[in-house]
Amino acid sequence: MKNVMKFSIEVGKSHPLGAVPDKDGVNFSLFSRNATGVELLLFNEHDSPEPLRIITLDPKINKKIFFWHVYVRGLKPGMHYAYRVHGPTDIHEGHRFNPKKVLLDPYAVGNTNNLWDRGAACGDGDNLATSMRSVIIDISDYDWEGDVPINRPLSESVIAEIHVKGFTKSPTSGVKHPGTFSGIIEKIPYLKELGVTGVELLPVMQFDEKAITGIGDDNQPLRNYWGYSTISFFAPQPSYCISPEDGQHITEFRDMVKAFHKAGIGVILDVVFNHTDEGNHQGPTINFKGIDNSIYYHLVENDKQYYMDYSGCGNTVNCNIPIVNKFIVDCLEFWVKEMHVDGFRFDEGSILTRGEDGAPMKYPPVIWNIELSETLADTKVIAEAWDAGGLYQIGYFPGYRWAEWNGKYRDTMRRFVRGDPGLLASVASSIAGSADIYQSSGHLPVNSINFITCHDGFTLNDLVSYNEKHNSANGEGNRDGINENLSWNCGVEGNTDDPAIEALRIRQIKNFATMLFISQGVPMFVIGDEVRRTQQGNNNGYCQDNEAISWFDWHLAEKNKELFRFFSKMIAFRKRHPIIHRSRFFTGAPNERGMKDIDWHGLSLYQPDMNDLNGRALAFTLGSEEDDGDLHVMINMYWEPLVFEIPPVAGLSWYRWVDTSLPYMQDVAEVGSETVINDFNYCVNDRSIVILKSSK
Repeated sequence: MKNVMKFSIEVGKSHPLGAVPDKDGVNFSLFSRNATGVELLLFNEHDSPEPLRIITLDPKINKKIFFWHVYVRGLKPGMHYAYRVHGPTDIHEGHRFNPKKVLLDPYAVGNTNNLWDRGAACGDGDNLATSMRSVIIDISDYDWEGDVPINRPLSESVIAEIHVKGFTKSPTSGVKHPGTFSGIIEKIPYLKELGVTGVELLPVMQFDEKAITGIGDDNQPLRNYWGYSTISFFAPQPSYCISPEDGQHITEFRDMVKAFHKAGIGVILDVVFNHTDEGNHQGPTINFKGIDNSIYYHLVENDKQYYMDYSGCGNTVNCNIPIVNKFIVDCLEFWVKEMHVDGFRFDEGSILTRGEDGAPMKYPPVIWNIELSETLADTKVIAEAWDAGGLYQIGYFPGYRWAEWNGKYRDTMRRFVRGDPGLLASVASSIAGSADIYQSSGHLPVNSINFITCHDGFTLNDLVSYNEKHNSANGEGNRDGINENLSWNCGVEGNTDDPAIEALRIRQIKNFATMLFISQGVPMFVIGDEVRRTQQGNNNGYCQDNEAISWFDWHLAEKNKELFRFFSKMIAFRKRHPIIHRSRFFTGAPNERGMKDIDWHGLSLYQPDMNDLNGRALAFTLGSEEDDGDLHVMINMYWEPLVFEIPPVAGLSWYRWVDTSLPYMQDVAEVGSETVINDFNYCVNDRSIVILKSSK
């Protein structure tokens, strides 16, 4: 038991919200417009069965407008706390106050869930014995060693999407603390060697990984693995920490960020403000539902016991009501100021554009407050510009500096590489930064986050190995997950020992990677694609917390080191050539050698037939204004070799840097070992891509 000092209770301040310690005690502040009473519960330990002290807040003294506050002199960091909130219980008017429920502080920066029983948080009964508790943490006590967010321009970024637990949880990882923030630190050298400039971490804000999402085909319970149902937005996930019961959440997360920054790698968080883990009217009461349900959520107008579900997850956060708007911006600014993160990707970001009536707004306050926040001015903001309610805002998501996951790029590239005809105009536009989507609205190539795969769907290996999804392990009769994956199995469904098919699959993976890394915009891929990580054809692994489907198998890093080299060399090639990561759209302007910034070709020079309904071949030349040389790219997605004409370069020669049809060590040249091309034509093998570079 901790050595507890005597407490004295004082009025406290309404701001800042949360539990904020100073040298003499702790100030608590909680917002609730409709509450009639608030009790603060103090616990000596994270698993104390009863509170050490219950402090009843007097609305005449401890309430300012709608902020309930108290200062506890003598209280120290490391103690645990929670709330009980009293108020009306008319569910048809949206009020779900229940003082029997023990509630987390929405502004808590750390929580423990050792006692947590989700079932006990549902219904009307008291859940004190099985509740989560918040931890009082002094966030000022940390040595950053001069660390600051990296603020690398998006145009220079290469992003890898990573699941913190899955990256190191497998016994093959060999780390000391698998599945944790600490564990991922040990694997940073791998990411640095690969060459990524940023990691986009699947949700690290606290979620309930104990929540059972269903029963698998093996009759075992399935869990929330991805984490897209947030419980506490300021608090790192306890299970990703080594010592959450000691309040080390903040320190362990900061250690990871600092280590990433020392390696020159930025940290982007995948954040979920569109809904919470409290779910629908049958879900648990954890925080918002019991603090002021009618404020925080979109409710059905004619019967407010029910929730509007634009998220597809049971409830929808009312993002543009002022106090919720403040909460979201406060949260983002906290992760930047106090945790030094470099950016955010907003899951189902279109929900942030919906007003109080649920309709999309022209100028949604929360979007513009994020856009214009000085604290977030250099922070990357990336939207998944759609939601489950039918909004699809690719190309017209509100705000100017918001980048978007470009789903149209993904679909175009998947179809083209598998061999679909008639896509040349769409492919050209995608390679050139999707000007058809972004340019007319004043946006730039960096507004497009280009990707072929993400956590949701097939891995890159499975994209070339399966025609159909194989989700039976999810326990839903293979009905979950999208049906059309725009994939091609190269002739056999799933694993095969056929060397010809295996060679074709590897070449197709190289083709996808090459298209991704030579396109204008910002490339993103799922970690594991570079070593053929497979989910065995499962395209919806949200509930698969296991080695068979979701965890990174580190044996693959050695088994498929040839493919790792290809990815690493292609990333390095992209970094060396600013002409394939421009910050502005092409204009057709020539360089001093007469080369336009871009020229399109077919098999013959300057004769692209973008309207060819059978077209599967495209070429283009990029004229460089730098000393890094011009580039000429030839793409053949036909099933037979094709001969392409090569443009002349006065006083220079073309050298082959990339040919995806060639074997290991020849597919991407080492610097200084490029092959000179002494011809005006080049035979590009079937289903392959060739990149030439001009030089003396």
